[in-house]
This record gives sequence, C-alpha cells and structure tokens, in this order.
Amino acid sequence: MVNSNGGLEESGFELVAVRLPVLATFASLILGLAAGVLSADLALSPWLRDTIALIGTLWLRALQMTIIPLVASLLVLGIVQMISAARAGAASAIFLAVVFAVLIAGGIFTAIAMPLILQVVPIPEAAAGFLANMPQDEQIVPEILDFAESLIASNVFTAAANTAMLPLTIFFAVFAVAIAKLPGDQNRTLLGFFHALANAMLLIIGWVLWVAPFGVAALAFGVGLRSGGGAFAALGHYILAVSAMGGFILVLAYLMAMLLGGIGPLRFATSVLPAQAVAVSTQSSLASLPAMLDSSNRLGVKPATSEFVLPLAVAIFRSTSVAMNLAVALYVAALAGIEVSAPLIVVGILVAVIISVGSVSLPGSISFVVSIGPIALAMGVPIEPLALLVAVEMLPDIMRTLANVTMNVSVASIVDRWTGSRAD
Repeated sequence: MVNSNGGLEESGFELVAVRLPVLATFASLILGLAAGVLSADLALSPWLRDTIALIGTLWLRALQMTIIPLVASLLVLGIVQMISAARAGAASAIFLAVVFAVLIAGGIFTAIAMPLILQVVPIPEAAAGFLANMPQDEQIVPEILDFAESLIASNVFTAAANTAMLPLTIFFAVFAVAIAKLPGDQNRTLLGFFHALANAMLLIIGWVLWVAPFGVAALAFGVGLRSGGGAFAALGHYILAVSAMGGFILVLAYLMAMLLGGIGPLRFATSVLPAQAVAVSTQSSLASLPAMLDSSNRLGVKPATSEFVLPLAVAIFRSTSVAMNLAVALYVAALAGIEVSAPLIVVGILVAVIISVGSVSLPGSISFVVSIGPIALAMGVPIEPLALLVAVEMLPDIMRTLANVTMNVSVASIVDRWTGSRAD
C-alpha cells in the first residue's frame, strides 16, 4: 500500500508534507518579467539593480545548497525500496523490467528528438537573458575520457564539494545496495539516518521555495531588463518543447497497452479517461490512484494485480521523468550554446534513470530541482536557469501527470497479461 506521501507503508519512509506557493511563484515570475520590461528604458540606479540581483543570487544559492544531501538521501531510500519490491515475485520482476524499458526509451527518444525540435524551431534570441547569472567556467564540457576517469571518485567528500554528480550518484546507488544487504539492526540504523536527513533537507528546501516568489521575481526582473518582452515567448517555447517529450510517453502508453497488454486503443482510451481527468485536475498521481484502480477494473485487470502494481507505480515510477528531465537539461545546454556529445547524453540518461527512483513522491517544484539539477551537473550543463524555469513547472507538470497516470494503467494491464491473470 501507499502512504499519504506516496511512499510504501511497509518501508516506513514517510516524508514530510511540503506545501509550496506554486501559483504565487508563477505570478511572481510574470510580474517580475513585466516589471523588468517596463523598467528597461528607465534610468535605474546601479545600486538598485545590484540589490535586486543580489536577492535573486542569494535565493539561487540557497536552492543549490540542498541538492546533494537531498538527492543522496532520497536515492538511498528509493533504491532500497526498489530492491524490496524486486523480491515480491514474478509480477514485480515484470513490472520493474517494463519500468526501466520505458525510462530508457524516453531518454533515447528525447536525446534524438529534442535537438531536432530545437533545430526546426530554434530557441528565441531573447532567451539569452536567462543566462546572466551563469558562471562562464560551467560551460566547459569534458571529453569522454575525462568522464570515464570521473566515474569513480577517490574521495566522495571532494566529489560532493565539486558537485560531481555522476560519481556521487554511482557511489550512493552502490551504497544503497550494500545497505539493503546488511543485517536488520544495521539496515534500520542507516536507513533511519537517511530518512531523517531526507526529511530535514525537505524542510529546508521547502522553506527556500516558500520565499521563491521573492527570489524568482528578482531573477525575472533582471531577465526582463535584458530580454524585453521576448522573455515571455522564450518561456512559451520552453514549455511546449519539454511538454512534447512527455507527449511521447503518453502515446507510448497507448501503444504498449495495445501491443503488450492486448487491449484495443479505443477500449483503453475510454477506460483510462476518468483517471486522466483526475490527473489533469489534481496534477497528482497519488490523488489519481483510486481512479487508476477503477480504470484497470474497466480493462479487466485482476484486482490482485492492479492493487499491487498501481500503488507500487505511484511510489517508485514516473514514466516521464527521464524523457522530460533530460529535455530540460538539453534545452538549457542549447540555451547556453553547449554542444552535448553522445557519450554525455548517455551519462545524462544513466543519471536520470537512477535519480528518478528517489524523487517520485515529491511535489513537482522540489522534484524539478532534485531531479534535473544532478542531470545537468553530470552533463556539464549550467543549473542557474533552473531557478526561473521551476516557476513555470506547473504547466509542463500537467503533461507529466497525465502521461504518468496513463502509463501506470498501461503497465498494470501488461503485468496482468504476462502473469496470466487477466479477468476478461
């Protein structure tokens, strides 16, 4: 079963509830951009401009300081939870195989499609204003041999200080596997530590995001000054490009239900529609769980299967995570003029798949920072623009939730068919 925060009850990893001012943050972005555009022709004093920029910079740094400890703790808890699920029998093995296939397929599609989309419909020139706070040295992308050498860190604390996300991700993934194999008392002690660390970091990032309207407004004001009204077009371009990658996962859910689940497209579409309506209206996979169970019942999925697969999917699976998170990283790379090589894209997909395990049950804004920050850092992509893009995440998040819920029902039908328990 799933607890109130989207985690498995039996794991005991209940995360603190964090309420975020999503609408206020979005409104502050619009108002900050508008104020910057209107002030572009005014003779503002350098002191005032620098003060506003300082507010945005301090908020951005506060956001960045939580990434590594929060990612590490959630990654450990998520992988241990996944290992526990893998021990549940044939249904869990099929479920996990489908999950990883979908995540990797989404990454491959985005790696191919996103650059093509940005070639056909280039990023508006006004979007360059989003890069003002980006340190120049973060644009350097190491060669493939440098990345191969950096896979293993000789000192994990040095790696953390240098925000070397790839070796950190590998270390904590291996560390989580080791914890899962420890005797009961030792296992519970270490998991209790990471559980407490995760909750502490969630409280801190929650506090930081509570003042996001002020930080985002300050950053947006500077973008408006530099970019003018074109900043609004740039944000619209970003939202549509990233959401398109989620659209692929949505279509893939229908295809998988037909080809692997043996369900006709029309029947699947009509059965999953109520769950989709709840998903769009709530933007929450957890809130959509009862509707997903009802949709699975309409499809003839045996209750024993749907009641196992769907809560597990809500707890550890977001089908759009790799596709859309990688899309954000590639978009920012293109924005910064960074050409990401194929090996670096593979690294990005690898990190995205691993990170997705630990950030599933988080609110959209926190998940955005925790999931995409490590991917961008691992690929040598600047993370500064994320501080503004998080303000519009409520719009791509509609596509995320819609595709996630649809894919969850599709996966339930596949597991049901391949375990021979369809109740047609």
